[in-house]
Amino acid sequence: MALILSIETGTDICSVALANNGELMALRESDEGRDHAKKVALFVDELLKETGVQPDDIDAIAVGKGPGSYTGLRIGVSFAKGLCYALNIPLIAIGSLDALTEVAREDYDAGILDIEEEEWNNARLCPMVDARRMEVYAQIFDNQGAALSEVVAEVVEEDSFKQWREEGKLVIFGNGAKKCCETLSDATYISVAPSARGIVALAEEAFKAERFEDLAYFEPFYLKDFIVIPSKKRLL
Repeated sequence: MALILSIETGTDICSVALANNGELMALRESDEGRDHAKKVALFVDELLKETGVQPDDIDAIAVGKGPGSYTGLRIGVSFAKGLCYALNIPLIAIGSLDALTEVAREDYDAGILDIEEEEWNNARLCPMVDARRMEVYAQIFDNQGAALSEVVAEVVEEDSFKQWREEGKLVIFGNGAKKCCETLSDATYISVAPSARGIVALAEEAFKAERFEDLAYFEPFYLKDFIVIPSKKRLL
């Protein structure tokens, strides 16, 4: 049994969850801008007070490792590593697309997604994180959450994900999906947002298998290099 604090900050949503033995105890999240540096600490404090859990009771910290927003990922990972150092507990890293797929699967099981059972049973799940313009970070999963492809940075065109669209119904979701609906006209869009609750079950599995990260060397999975674009404004 493990008491795990999970953090997901790779998009506009800042989300923190506390779970015991893979069961969600409490959740805090906000989609109000990118003030993650302030919110993540506040949310952790609120969860601990709500549940009566002491910091020393926590067995591990799990964090969404990306891909996603460079700044958001840095905030989440840095905060998680700091807690691990302070509490002398292990760090667990979960792929953000894996976690997003878990959210979709939970929402389907709860009956809150607008999708038919036959369509879901034949689905190729494609979580998408926005990478600006028509580019997304994406990966293909089956409806049991097993990865069928590697993570890609895809500029979405009419032929994108052609293989998977031919094999089954492509179901797209995440903050990068809605802009792709017109281009991927045969895909089914469902409203699913990133959340730390998608990390919970995956983190519990990782804890049991002792799949921990090296605190000294772990870095977020950016997928692409961070590029600084020089300002066009003239400096006086």
